[in-house]
Amino acid sequence: MIRKLLYEELLNERKSIVEIRNLPKHPVSVILHNIRSLYNVGSIFRTCDSALINELILTGYTPHPPRKEIDKTALGATETVNWRYEKDILEAIAAQKAKNEKIFAVELTNRKRMYDSIRKSEFPVCLLFGNELSGVDDFVLAECDDAIEIPMFGVKHSLNVSVAAGIAIYAAINQLHEK
Repeated sequence: MIRKLLYEELLNERKSIVEIRNLPKHPVSVILHNIRSLYNVGSIFRTCDSALINELILTGYTPHPPRKEIDKTALGATETVNWRYEKDILEAIAAQKAKNEKIFAVELTNRKRMYDSIRKSEFPVCLLFGNELSGVDDFVLAECDDAIEIPMFGVKHSLNVSVAAGIAIYAAINQLHEK
């Protein structure tokens, strides 16, 4: 019989902040550029924690901790995710490329490469997400190694950035763990 785990059972499985900091991370970084919503930023912090990504980079006018609005949705993930703020997006991209990370914009482009198509040989990767309304700017796309997209089957041609981040981050990790 399936049953929901009790809160006490979940606590027994939870790692401490010290344990999390010492665990090897997935070779996935995330850049958020010009995200407006503090709540989206907090939500993405939480996703990055759950996925045990390598680093979260906040750029442009993306809000960054300490902010109570971020903390509200991050639920402590600002303490467990390696993160930094870099005002200049091009410097942030250059820094990740210097670490041999391939930069993938998550954006609807003319390439039509699907979000679940990243190959093991392309890791380490950095997934780049743009503004909630305008997406990833063309000058930023020009600096990316490639773009991936989440297919849109309905009338709308976008997802909330925090939802898109969750899908793309977990798809990348899934590809990494494919046999």
